[in-house]
Amino acid sequence: MVKHQPLQVYEKQVFVSFVTGIYGCRWKRYQRSQDDSSRWECTWFIILCSSFLLLLFWAYFWSVAQNDFNEFNLSVYNRSGVWKDETIPLLASTTVGFSYITFLLILALFHISLGQQLNLYWVHKIGVSATLLTTISGVITVDDIWRDEWDILFVSLQATAPFLHIGALATVTAVSWLIAGYVIRRERSNFQIMVLLVYALVLVALYLVPLTFNCPCIMDRHRLKPRPDIIGRRGAPMLAPEHTVVSFNRALQHGASSLEADVAISVDGVPFLMRDRTLRRTTDVSKIFPARQLDDASLFNWTEIRSLNAGQWFLKSDPYWTVETLTARERSRIGNQTVCSLTEMLRLASRANISALLNIRKPLPEHPRSRNWFMDTLWAVQKSGISQKRVTWTPDTDRGRVRGLQQAANEKLSVEEIRQRGITSLTLHYSKASHRDIQEYLANNVSVTVYPVNEPWLYSILWCSGVPSVSSDAPQVLRKVPYPIWLMSQNAYNFIWISSDLLSLIIVIGIFCFQNYHMIRWKMSGMQNYNPEQIMLSAVSHRTSRDVNIMKEKLILSELNNGLSSTEELSLYPENGYARYSHGGPSR
Repeated sequence: MVKHQPLQVYEKQVFVSFVTGIYGCRWKRYQRSQDDSSRWECTWFIILCSSFLLLLFWAYFWSVAQNDFNEFNLSVYNRSGVWKDETIPLLASTTVGFSYITFLLILALFHISLGQQLNLYWVHKIGVSATLLTTISGVITVDDIWRDEWDILFVSLQATAPFLHIGALATVTAVSWLIAGYVIRRERSNFQIMVLLVYALVLVALYLVPLTFNCPCIMDRHRLKPRPDIIGRRGAPMLAPEHTVVSFNRALQHGASSLEADVAISVDGVPFLMRDRTLRRTTDVSKIFPARQLDDASLFNWTEIRSLNAGQWFLKSDPYWTVETLTARERSRIGNQTVCSLTEMLRLASRANISALLNIRKPLPEHPRSRNWFMDTLWAVQKSGISQKRVTWTPDTDRGRVRGLQQAANEKLSVEEIRQRGITSLTLHYSKASHRDIQEYLANNVSVTVYPVNEPWLYSILWCSGVPSVSSDAPQVLRKVPYPIWLMSQNAYNFIWISSDLLSLIIVIGIFCFQNYHMIRWKMSGMQNYNPEQIMLSAVSHRTSRDVNIMKEKLILSELNNGLSSTEELSLYPENGYARYSHGGPSR
């Protein structure tokens, strides 16, 4: 009997090498293993999944918080005293971290689907730990300096919930392939039953969660109210320095139907426009009056205030990355701006035949005009020539002494309180104006203005809610929204929801049946008697020598390792290129 030296054939596994090489730095075949992953590596997989979920939440938060980036930068300025756009490094680090963690998670899932042992490389462990700790520290920092902003997450769900539901449903449905493989291809255990039960509960919860959605834009088109008016909040501060004549003119050019301003009173009784308590951020007071740069703005007289430049800071700091879009003439005009008085702004509104919303900052008790501030403001209104019916005054104080102006409040009140105070309109932060509250106010003839509204998605859901007007720092953005971003009837959404659930259920059941069917076939074929290396001795006749690497080695045949009898031999038939088992006998 002629015995041939066995020939073991290995197929190239480029993809497997790529996956295991990048994830665990295991580039060679002998470095890989199909054994169960250790508990330590499973723990790292859980940490990786947790990091991904946290970064997904973090990235979503910053994507919707773009509406309030100006508020965030102002909060940082009030703490540090330096104005700069802190959102850029935050967005960059979040993008890099999320991309890195997502890539590693995809590689880990490929490990599981290919039956490879998880073994995260130590460099990646350091990277995952650093990313996780950085994200946690970021969440803590935001909670410290910008805690109120978390409310935007709940508001944004009114616009994104249907789409997030579809994305989550597709993801959980795809994960069923891994769950089915884990449950079916292994011997039954309590842990497997628990995994399957948790997966089923998550799937059922996703199927039913649309019952809790409260999306204003799920409505019939004929019920859509007219487009909300846009109020230029401090003018158009993204295009020109806030509270300047140029800024208000730019707001009018971009379709603002009203102007909003923050009003302070000088020591000599002149109302002027200023958002901050001090003049430091938006003027050159540190250059003209260095010893008084931290003093309250209302402690300056009008002559001193008028001598300050209110435009150069905008050109130097470029707070909204818009200076490059300005022409040389526009830059020259902005660079010569001074602090605007209330009278100037109201005259501009009067010429444009629009209304004005005034947020009055009451002077401090020790201020010389602490008792006469409302008379100073009323005199400025009368001096400007604007009709008092076009002027809305907040906050809701000294109502009995201020006659003729529209009465408004900047706090959430019940309908009974509104009637008692004689208020005709409310100015509310978007986080305080729920869809139900807005409908109640409108039903009782109370006008509602919501602020700040700078992103199309927020403008769209407020439009669907029936809000009459919004106050915006970006009228140039909102004017490009001629219709809500999305709008569908309840019947249309119910069809999409139920169809998606049924399709997901069919796919999940199909995947479990498919995995179970192939497992049964695999067991019936008897291939369970052979180890993975023996299975690799497969049909290579269909591949050229360029596609396979051939390595000769002696195989020790024993019943313990491969279940073959002592008389069975592995021989090579070179005429067809197959490596096959033969039962001892003459080889021809």
